[in-house]
Amino acid sequence: MGKIKWFMISILLLAVVSFEKETDKIIACGDDKVIIIDSKTSINNDVNIIWKWQVSDAIDLPETYQKYMIPTDECKPVDSNRKILITSSGGGLVLVDRETKKSLFYAHVPMAHSAEYLPKDRIVVALSTDSAGNSLELYDLNKPEKIIFKDSLFSGHGVVWLAKIEALFALGYNELRKYSLKNWDSENPELELMKTWILPDNGGHDLNSISETRLLLTTTNGVWVFNIPEELFSPFDLLNQIRNVKSVNYNESTEELVYTKGEISWWTHNIYFRNPDKTITIPDINLYKVRVISE
Repeated sequence: MGKIKWFMISILLLAVVSFEKETDKIIACGDDKVIIIDSKTSINNDVNIIWKWQVSDAIDLPETYQKYMIPTDECKPVDSNRKILITSSGGGLVLVDRETKKSLFYAHVPMAHSAEYLPKDRIVVALSTDSAGNSLELYDLNKPEKIIFKDSLFSGHGVVWLAKIEALFALGYNELRKYSLKNWDSENPELELMKTWILPDNGGHDLNSISETRLLLTTTNGVWVFNIPEELFSPFDLLNQIRNVKSVNYNESTEELVYTKGEISWWTHNIYFRNPDKTITIPDINLYKVRVISE
């Protein structure tokens, strides 16, 4: 096991300067941890971790909720990278301030797999089960623990908000949905279902965006691009020879590709890069998903 370099630095508030994704910094999660890696100065087991959050550090998070946060399933920078939205299939949803590491919001959401930060301090979360079945749930940061809207979604595993076209996309087991925001300025906001597409392959697992017109998604057996204007799924050829891809990020302008894949069981310790071809190994974390941070 290589030596891991731990750097304790102050995290400055960051601003998104463009929609382009830069692959210098990667956020990864698994087990009880969330880490941010400087990928330019990391290779193989020599990992430059520049930010770290783990459940035991969340002293402001009630102990009851701490147990729900393991394992961390998805970690997503939101609100111009000032906050980290963390979901856990153990049943937890928490919004963390990146600078202070304090919890700004938390909720018990059984089998939460993906969440997205929406306008007016609202959070939508996709989960694969709840007391009445599977669902897509909407929360307001000012109303902790209260579900303000719910829609059925079988085995929800991914949600992405595209601000420029004001649309929310949600990935289920065998379908992709498009929602608009309805009554958003009222006390009773809703997610209005606009359209549903059947996936070319069952087992939807991860959803990400390439641009405002293209989505990238993984299923049990493949990786697909969804062209939004043409409403067309096509295979993602750059990974057509690689099986069990879990999470994937791609920058069209730089042709850089970052992904994880299932290795032992469904988990992995590795983050893979194409162009250039390299690997970062995190020996002590079973990774679920990784995300490229836009800066």
